[in-house]
Amino acid sequence: MRIDRLAVWLNTIGYPSAHLVAFARRLEHWGYGTLWINDGMGSDPMVLAAKLLSATTRLQVALGVANIYSRDATMMLGAQYGLNEQWDGRFLLGLGASHGFIVEGMRGHAYGKPVATMRAYLDAMDALAYAGPPPAEKPLRVLAALGPRMLELARDRADGAHPFSTTPEHTAMARGILGPGKLLLVEQKVMLTDDPAVGRTMGRGMVTGLAGIPNYRASMIRMGFTEEDLAGSDRAADALVAWGDVAAIQARIDAHIAAGADQVALQVMPTGGGLLMPEDERVLELLSPLRAG
Repeated sequence: MRIDRLAVWLNTIGYPSAHLVAFARRLEHWGYGTLWINDGMGSDPMVLAAKLLSATTRLQVALGVANIYSRDATMMLGAQYGLNEQWDGRFLLGLGASHGFIVEGMRGHAYGKPVATMRAYLDAMDALAYAGPPPAEKPLRVLAALGPRMLELARDRADGAHPFSTTPEHTAMARGILGPGKLLLVEQKVMLTDDPAVGRTMGRGMVTGLAGIPNYRASMIRMGFTEEDLAGSDRAADALVAWGDVAAIQARIDAHIAAGADQVALQVMPTGGGLLMPEDERVLELLSPLRAG
């Protein structure tokens, strides 16, 4: 599987499938190689992945990330292998242990310790014999990993890690744990704006929202943020959302790459607070790999 340095990450909930197909085709036209989609309470992401793969010719679809409580290991492996066999290895599976409020509050399951639960899930996947027509190459899988223990599991039992809402300093730490030869595919939130109030308002909202989720709160504390920061400081806002002009956003991308990332997936923050508008997508066109190449 080809891993390009620049990708796009989209929270797909709320978008009609026709809109997402058009978006994927625009990304392909602009030269992006990978679109990351998420797993939530909307359309099943495996169904959406099939739709997007069928509507494009070379774009990879990466799932960031599949909730391991939503599908048993047999279903997960079948989707991973089936999508890759049907669309020439263009599907990348990310696996995540999710969060207690989703697993228990929304899905009605018992939430286990993330690392132990993920390890058992990988054991179950690896014990399966896939009976369908195999893809040409063994598909890749990465883990949603923030803390050292999950990063170690990603190093030992997967092809790498997909950290979410982190900083270049976290990227350097993650690369140190993963070592060479493992994929480090990071997500970075961006906003094209020359107004600090707009960029930081979005960033502060992101910080306080993530601080209410235990896994992300623990990650931000490990990254050196204080309780004052988690209440919505400019320092934390600027760290999690790369806002500014194209040069400022490119500098953040470069910082992740210099710290050891193999790929930076840009999640554009909508200026209107809802779905992306054409003016929001402008940053993706300006950062197009075709322009850089």
